[in-house]
Amino acid sequence: MTDPSLIIYDGDCIFCQNYVRYTRLRDAIGPVELVDARSGDRRVEQYWRDYDLNEGMLFVYRGTVHHGADAVHMLASLSSRSGTLNQLNARVFSQPWMARMLYPLLKVGRRVTLFARGRGLLRRPDESALAPRLHPRDAGSIVE
Repeated sequence: MTDPSLIIYDGDCIFCQNYVRYTRLRDAIGPVELVDARSGDRRVEQYWRDYDLNEGMLFVYRGTVHHGADAVHMLASLSSRSGTLNQLNARVFSQPWMARMLYPLLKVGRRVTLFARGRGLLRRPDESALAPRLHPRDAGSIVE
């Protein structure tokens, strides 16, 4: 059995919340795990190493990571076509060039709504927190 697909999104962004909620991905590909990038989930920290989550959501499907416009394109391509919003989403974002062209507008919309709601951008986890730390008294011991 393969791991479920994974979507990491900004839970404080109302557009992001609604997008992942109304995209009928489970109907098309099976289990999908939704992870709020603000949740403290360890995987969020791991993906920050290679991807700026303020620049786009992540969609991990069959072991491949899709980020930003590519994530939205893949989600639109794979999602169920049932419902008016899903049909519109598929028409617009299942075309890679259209996803690349429109995704910057989605990012601006996210930033404006976060600002209007008094919320900030995601904060990158401290990279040093991900690695074992040496205790200052004893350079030979590792602090868990």
